[in-house]
Amino acid sequence: MNQSRLLFGSAVFLGAFLLFLVEPLAARQLLPALGGSAAVWITCLVFFQTALLIAYLYAHALARSGRSIPHVALLFVALASTAAWVAGNSTPMLGANHPIAAVFLSLTGWIGFPFLALGATSPLLQVWWTRIEGTPVPWRLYALSNLASLLALAAYPTLIEPHWALDEQRGLWAYGFLVFVLISSVVAWQVRLAPPAQPAAAPAEAPETLPLRSKLLWLLLPMGAAMQLCAVTAYLTANIAAIPLLWVLPLGVYLLTLIVAFQFPRLGRSPIVPRLLIVFLAGLAYMLTQTESALPMRIAIGFFLVELFLAGLYLHAEACALRPARTAHATLFYLLFAAGGALGSFLIGIAAPLLFRYNYDLAITFCVTALLALAAAWPTGWNNRLIWAASSATLAVLVCWLVVASQRQTIAAVRNFYASLRVKESHSYPGATIRILSNGSIQHGTQIFGTDALRRTPTTYYAEDSGVGLALRFCCGSRPRRIGVIGLGAGTLAAYGRPGDQIRFYEINPAVEPIARNVFTYLRESPAAITVVPGDARLSLARELAQGRSPQFDVLVVDAFSGDAIPLHLLTTQALALYRRCLAPGGILAFHISNQHVDLDPPIALLAQNAGLTARRVFSVPNSERGEFGATWMLLTDNAAFLQQPEVAPSLHTPGALPGLRLWTDDYSALLPVLRW
Repeated sequence: MNQSRLLFGSAVFLGAFLLFLVEPLAARQLLPALGGSAAVWITCLVFFQTALLIAYLYAHALARSGRSIPHVALLFVALASTAAWVAGNSTPMLGANHPIAAVFLSLTGWIGFPFLALGATSPLLQVWWTRIEGTPVPWRLYALSNLASLLALAAYPTLIEPHWALDEQRGLWAYGFLVFVLISSVVAWQVRLAPPAQPAAAPAEAPETLPLRSKLLWLLLPMGAAMQLCAVTAYLTANIAAIPLLWVLPLGVYLLTLIVAFQFPRLGRSPIVPRLLIVFLAGLAYMLTQTESALPMRIAIGFFLVELFLAGLYLHAEACALRPARTAHATLFYLLFAAGGALGSFLIGIAAPLLFRYNYDLAITFCVTALLALAAAWPTGWNNRLIWAASSATLAVLVCWLVVASQRQTIAAVRNFYASLRVKESHSYPGATIRILSNGSIQHGTQIFGTDALRRTPTTYYAEDSGVGLALRFCCGSRPRRIGVIGLGAGTLAAYGRPGDQIRFYEINPAVEPIARNVFTYLRESPAAITVVPGDARLSLARELAQGRSPQFDVLVVDAFSGDAIPLHLLTTQALALYRRCLAPGGILAFHISNQHVDLDPPIALLAQNAGLTARRVFSVPNSERGEFGATWMLLTDNAAFLQQPEVAPSLHTPGALPGLRLWTDDYSALLPVLRW
C-alpha cells in the first residue's frame, strides 16, 4: 500500500512539474519564427487553457468509463510525439504570415498529446485513488501538485533557461516525461488489477438544485481571473520585453491564487482582499491615463503582480465558495471552471485584437473584474453592492475616456498580432505639424511637417549625430550606397537616401508598410530606390542568400523592436554570421539598443569579439528643437578606416563587459543577467 501511495505521489508531482515546465519552453521556441512578438505567449496561454479544458473532459469521460488501459495507450502515443519533437528541427508550422494558426498548429504538433496526458493526470489520479483506497483524496496530493507547479515556474527563468540551450532543455524534459510515462503506466495497471475498495458509508445526499446564477458564476469568475492573467502579462511583455521571466511571474501569481482559494478559503475571502483590490484597481486605472510617464520596471512589475494576485484570489475564492455540496455535481463545477479560464484567455488573446483598433485590454479587464465582484458580492448586502457598483461605474467611465482619448489627434490606427499601432498628429512643434507612430507607450518614428527641410530631416533616434547617422554619412564617401534596415517603422532612415542609393527594409508586421507609405513621406520622398521586404528579416536574408542574391550592404541596420528591446533571435551568433554574409567588405552593422530595461552592450560586444569585429557604442544627446531623442547605438565593423575618421572617432566609446556572460545563440539566450532592475 505504501508503494502504491508513493507511485501516486510521484506521478502527481512529476506530472504537474512537467506540465508547467513545458509551457514556457515551447513558447520560447516559437518566439524567433514570429518576430519575438509579445503576443506569442498570450496566444500560447489561450492554447494551454483550451488544451487543459480538453484534458479535463478526457479525464471525466475516462473516469466514468471505469477503464485505465486507454490512458496507457495515450501515454505511449504522447511519448512517441515527444521523441519526434526532440529529434525534429521544431520549425513552427505556417510561420509569420498566419501567427495565431502557427502557434496553435505548432504547439499541437509538438506537445499536444503530452500536454493532454499531463493535464489529465490530476483529475484521473483523484478518481483512481478513491477507487483503490476507498477514501477521499488526501490533501497532500493537492499540495504536491501545487508545489511542483510553482517549482517549475520558478526554475525555468532562473535555473533552466540561463544554463541550458533549447535543444538541451527539450532533451531533459523528454527524459522527465519518459519517467512520468513509466510511473503512470504502472499506476494505471495497478488500478486495472486492484479490486475496487469499499468506500465508507456516507450519509445520503439530499437532492440539490443548482441555481443558474451559481453555474454562471462558476464560468464567469474564472473567466475574469484568466482575463487578468492575460491582460497583465500582455502589458508587461509589450512594454518591457517578451521573455520567459515576464511570462512565468504572472502565471505563478495566478497559480498561487488558485492554491490559496481552494486550500485556504478563509484567507481568500478575508474582508481585506476586496478593499485592497479596489485600491489597486483605482491606482492602476489612473496610471493607464498617464500615457506620457512610465514607472521603473521593478515597481511596475510589483504593482501589477499584486493587483493580479488580489483580483485572482478574490474571483477564485468567490467561485470556490459556490462549489456544490453534492459530489455528483463536482465534475460540472470543475469543467465550467476550466471553461471560464479558456474563455477569458480567448477574449484577451484572440478576440480583443480582432475587435478593437486600440489596446483597451487592461481597462476592460479592470471593469469586468469590478462587475464580477459586484455579482459575487450582491447577496452580502447593500454596502458591498454600493462599493462595487461605484467601482464598476468608475472603471466603465475610464474605458469610455480611453476610447475618446485614444481617438483624439489620431489619424491612423491598426491592431494585429504583432502590435497596436497608432499615428497621432499634433501641433506642438512651432509652426509645424508632427506625426508620431507609436506601439503602446513606445514611439517608433516621428516626422515634422513644416518646411521641406524639416519634413526630410531624420528625427527621434536617427539624428545625424546618432550611431546610425554617423554610419550612413561616413561609410562610403560620395559613392552610391546599399543599405539594409531590419524594421521599417515610419521609414525615417529613408531620409538619408541619395540619388543612386538602394535602401532595402525588412518588416514582419504587414500593417507597418501602408502606414509608412501613406501617412509619412520619408519613403516616397527619398531620392533612393526603396524596397520593402515582408516577413521575418532573418528568413528573408537567408532566402536571398540561398537564391544567390547576396545584398552586399554597406550598412545593415538592426532596428526591429518587440516591446522595448530588439528580439533576441536577431542578436545571436547565427544571426551575426548571417548579417556578415550580407555585408560588403568593410561593411558596418548598426544595432539600435536604446531602451529603458535591458543593457544590450555586453552581449553585443561579446558577439563582436567572437566574430573578430570591433564594437563601439555611440550615444547621441536629445534635442527637442529638432525632435531628436537621446539614442544609443552599437556599431560593429572590421573597417578600421571608418572608425578612425575624425568626424566619427570622437563619438565612439568602448562598450562595457559583464563577467560570466554567456554567448547568445539560437538555442541559448537569457535576458535575466542584463535586465536593468
